[in-house]
Amino acid sequence: MSAGEKSQVALVTGGIRGIGSAMCRELIHAGYQVVTTYRSPQRKAAAQEWQRELAEDGLEVGLIQMDVSDAASCRSGADDLIERYGRLDVLVNNAGITRDVVMKKMTLEQWQEVIHTNLDSVFNVTHCFLNGMLEQGYGRIVNISSVNGQKGQFGQVNYSAAKAGIHGFTKALAQEVARKGITVNTVSPGYVATDMVMAVPEEVREKIIAQIPVGRLGEPEEIARVVRFLVAEESAFITGADFSINGGMHMY
Repeated sequence: MSAGEKSQVALVTGGIRGIGSAMCRELIHAGYQVVTTYRSPQRKAAAQEWQRELAEDGLEVGLIQMDVSDAASCRSGADDLIERYGRLDVLVNNAGITRDVVMKKMTLEQWQEVIHTNLDSVFNVTHCFLNGMLEQGYGRIVNISSVNGQKGQFGQVNYSAAKAGIHGFTKALAQEVARKGITVNTVSPGYVATDMVMAVPEEVREKIIAQIPVGRLGEPEEIARVVRFLVAEESAFITGADFSINGGMHMY
């Protein structure tokens, strides 16, 4: 199978909601066989309901159980994916959580949970599929970071540290695999109109929007379109880069 065929397989971790769900839809429309993850058996029913909702729109997506914070779970999920689909061409490391609290009140558990889920996960999942990409001489890896990994954010020492770490991971790995047909890039969204952000009190949202030069929140589809561009075969000369999508909130 050549890299340009529509049967390319793409994995989006944490794709059940928000930006991840928009990425899944965008990649399905682009012709990829798209797979996403759910963390535990207890979340399978919710994942299947989301899968049915996409099917009603004529969109087919596969589901894999994978706790991205756990290396053994990632290996099991990766084996399941390869057994079912044969290969992986595109990996979008999107899964993440927040446990916001100021540093002086942050517990070790709150620190470790975010680091394990947001940063260790990028290693865990990528490590499972990298050898396969190297063997086939083709791959696209996109790691989802955040504007707060670039500029920092009050109450997010854990989250900002994890998202900043993704930048270093991306730049180093990009150099290691650049001659093997594999690109590695980072996308750093700003504040996007996901369910999580829209659940924030309106007065808080208005303060956030006031800091965004374009005067609004981003849409999940705007992030997804950049990911679609980066994973295209034609984007082979773009690697080790970070794409800021934040409405001008942070420029450097």
